[in-house]
Formats: sequence, C-alpha cells, structure tokens
Amino acid sequence: MHPVAAIDFGASNTDVVVRDGGATRHWTLPTEGQPDEARIRRVLEAGGVSPRDLAWIAVTGGNRALLPSVIDDRVLHRVDEVRAIGRGGLALAHLESALVTSAGSGTACVAATGEEAHHVTGTGVGGGTLMGLGRLLLDSVDPREIDALAQRGTDTTHNLTIAEVLGGAIGSLPPETTAVNFGRVARHPVEASREDTAAALVNMVGQVIALIAINAARAQQMPHVVIVGHLSDLKSIRRTFGLVAKFYGATILTPDDGGSATAIGALLSTERMLRTGA
Repeated sequence: MHPVAAIDFGASNTDVVVRDGGATRHWTLPTEGQPDEARIRRVLEAGGVSPRDLAWIAVTGGNRALLPSVIDDRVLHRVDEVRAIGRGGLALAHLESALVTSAGSGTACVAATGEEAHHVTGTGVGGGTLMGLGRLLLDSVDPREIDALAQRGTDTTHNLTIAEVLGGAIGSLPPETTAVNFGRVARHPVEASREDTAAALVNMVGQVIALIAINAARAQQMPHVVIVGHLSDLKSIRRTFGLVAKFYGATILTPDDGGSATAIGALLSTERMLRTGA
C-alpha cells in the first residue's frame, strides 16, 4: 500500500506529514511564496518523497485553491483549515472534544469534536508578533534565540504586577500576576538586559493567547484547551501558558510536536472522507 501525505501551507512555515503504514514522519520548511505544483514537489523532496511515491496528497492552509487537482496522477485533496486544526489538535491530545487553539503566525481558536469543528475567535497576536517585536526590541527574529533569552530573563523588569498597581491579589490572581505589560518602562526608562526584554515579550504574547483560549473554551462550555502550532514548541511560551492556566483554574494541554497538528488533521480528515464519504 502506498504511503499518504498532507501539507499545511502556513504563513511562516510549511509542514509536511507522511504516513507509511503505522509510521508517521514530519518535517518543516520556511514558507516561500504562494503554493504551486513546483513548491509541492520541493517540500516533499525535502523529506525524500516524490508525488509518485504516494497514494494521494492532502493540502490545507494558504491559497490551496491555486493548486491543481492532480500531480503525477495523484489526487490533491483540499481540506478546510479549521477542520484540519480541530482534528489534528484532538488527535495529538488524545481527546474527543476541546477548544483547539492554533498558535502560529497568528492565533485561531476552534471548537472541535470528533464530528465537526468551527472557528470561535482568534487574535493577530502569535508567532509573527513574537518575531516582529523581537526584531524591534532584540534585533532577532529567531524564535529559538528569543526563547533561550526569555528563559534566562525576568519579565518584571518591564512589567508591573498586580501587587504594585493594586496593593495585593485580586480574585483568583496572586499578587505577582502581570497587571500592565511593559508598564514599568512606560513610567520611566529602565535598565533591562536582552534576557529581561525577551521574558517580557514572551510573557505578553503567551498571556494574550492563553487568556483568549481559556475564555473561548468557557464560552463554548468546553473543559479542555489544547494549544498547538509552532509557537507552542517554545519552552518559555509553554511556561507562560501553564502559569495563566494555574491563575485562572484552567487546564491547557500543549502536545509534543504541536507544529504538525494542522497537517495531521488534514491527513486524518482526508482518510475519513475517503472511508465514509463525509
């Protein structure tokens, strides 16, 4: 039986998963331009695969409508990105339903069950924000460098805490919770290292995403939040997600290899469609 593949054309990264029997491989390349037949060939070749090796190819994300229906006699199945996010997030988290949040260049929140998925909300804050502000504040657009710096820094060099603003805790939020991102430097110049600035940046991006996801899950009456996407690969971001979840009495799951979620969801959705017609 031929292996099958799925490609997720993201704004910053293109993710490929190939399933051959019981084994699944995943690789990532930077996104370059609009998707076309030549680009499909290039991203598959990066993993030593050609279209003729495959039974079919699923595609999602980006301008997938620009792609042909067939490459080398192999059918391209276009998969709705929201459905792919939901199904992939549930699969990685081993859940039947959850608020799946894809934290990529931007952030999308999807209410997902085993049968359906629909977009709930989102934010323009995401990995693109981290890299864009990283360029302005840290002279770096490398997420791994920003992550490493943040793990060694202290965000309160820039941020004001609830204790400083209100004098103590408020509701379930302890005194050390961030009250104003970059509020200290708004009041007066501060002496901050690159590490402290990176920590404040990660803190802001991670808090925004986690809070939106938690509130969306509660609005949808879903007990589980799953955050996937390449931003969730960063240790400092996952730490921020965990702190926000703790402060708000929520559970946030960040499965390993979250960057593969949408491509996996596209593959699973196509397998289901071919099996059931739905």
